[in-house]
Amino acid sequence: MNYEYAVGGKWLEALEQIAPRTALVLVILNPENLGAPGLLRAIDSAAQNLNIKTRTASALDVAEMNRSIEALEREANAALLVLPDAVTSNFRDSIVALAAQNHLPAIYPFRYFAVSGGLMSYGIDTADPFRRAASYADRILKGEKPADLPVQAPTKYELVINLKTAKALGLEIPPSLLARADEVIE
Repeated sequence: MNYEYAVGGKWLEALEQIAPRTALVLVILNPENLGAPGLLRAIDSAAQNLNIKTRTASALDVAEMNRSIEALEREANAALLVLPDAVTSNFRDSIVALAAQNHLPAIYPFRYFAVSGGLMSYGIDTADPFRRAASYADRILKGEKPADLPVQAPTKYELVINLKTAKALGLEIPPSLLARADEVIE
C-alpha cells in the first residue's frame, strides 16, 4: 500500500507548524480514489484537534478546483492540502501556480510538487516500494504463495521544504521542521 491513513493528520500538523494561524484547509482530491475517504477521516480528526475547518474540492472538475483555490484568497488564514492521486499529480503545475498566485501555504504528497515550486511535501519515497517489491517477486519465484505474503506499509517518508516559496509567502520555517527535512530547496 502507498499510504497509511494516519499520514493525513501529519499533513495537517505540518501545515499548522509552518502556518500556525491556519483556520481553513482546502483538500484537493480525486473523489473516485478509494483511499480518499480514509485520508479525509484522518485529516478531519486532526482538524478538530487543531481547531481547523476543512473543505474539499474535486480535481476531476478543473474549473471547480480552480475556483475553490482562488476563493481561498478571500478567506483569512487559509491553506491547501493535496491528496495523492494520478489526477492531482497531472495538475501539479497548475495547482502549485494557483497556490502561489493566491498566497496559500500548501502541502503536497510527493517530492516533485516541492521541486516544482510548492511550499512543502511529505510523502513516501516513491522508489522505495519498487525496491521492496523485488524481494516479493523473488519470494514468489521461489514458490511462496502471493496470498501468504503480508501487505507492506510504507517505511520511508520524506519531508521536502522549498525555502524560496516560503520566503515568497512571507513564512518563516520553524527550526524544528527544518531539522526534520530530508531536503531543503533554496
